[in-house]
Amino acid sequence: MRSSVTYNAPLPLTPKDRLVIALDLDSDREAMVLVDELIGEVGMFKVGHQLFTAYGPDIVRRIKDKGGRVFLDLKYHDIPNTVAKASAEAVKLGVSIFNVHALGGMDMMKAAVSATKEEADRRSSPLPLVLAVTILTSMDDTALRRDLKINRSLRREVSHLAELAQRAGMSGVVASPLEITMLRKAIRGRFVVLTPGVRPAWAGKDDQIRVMSPGEAVAAGADYLVVGRPVLKSPDRRAAVQKIIHEIEQGLAVNKLRSGAGYSISRETP
Repeated sequence: MRSSVTYNAPLPLTPKDRLVIALDLDSDREAMVLVDELIGEVGMFKVGHQLFTAYGPDIVRRIKDKGGRVFLDLKYHDIPNTVAKASAEAVKLGVSIFNVHALGGMDMMKAAVSATKEEADRRSSPLPLVLAVTILTSMDDTALRRDLKINRSLRREVSHLAELAQRAGMSGVVASPLEITMLRKAIRGRFVVLTPGVRPAWAGKDDQIRVMSPGEAVAAGADYLVVGRPVLKSPDRRAAVQKIIHEIEQGLAVNKLRSGAGYSISRETP
């Protein structure tokens, strides 16, 4: 038996829907100018620590008032009760996606999932995707061992955290594009992969270490791609977005050839 679930995201995903623009900007004015410029061109806007700390929930409401969808990238990581309450507030804000940190553990992730469903049911509102952050794309094996004292390889740690997230009932994970193929083999069933660290061939890596082009990431099985500086720094941001969407379309074609059918999120869940 399968039951219908209404998600606060378009399903199935078009190439445009897959592109999330990171609003990593210094002011709300800059952010809203960018939203106005790209509102019909991209699927979602990411509000992270910088913008949320400066302007709070109001910046999310302002983006939504413009008709934009929001990925709230705050990586909740606290005791289960605190994360559960924050998750309920994310539902009230009407975000399409938010995330927690998988290193918070099973109980914390379960609390986030439970609170999200309860609040969405209480409000009869769409259910956001709740994703678990695995390992930040700025880290590599050396940093994992040296700083976090985790002796497992980075790939094994990402796989472990993703499996933990799935058992906790999470919608999917935030992971480097270099781990997508591994995750698609390791994780069975419907599981969303959102990937930062996406850099078109014509853009620099900046401070990201584990990166891949948009086409390569989608071909590997990514559902959502977060892109920031390659668009934000472009003299023609709409043109940059269109180039990225074209790369996504090419990646989807490659994915379809490889698998016999493109990967997409379904409205149905077991």
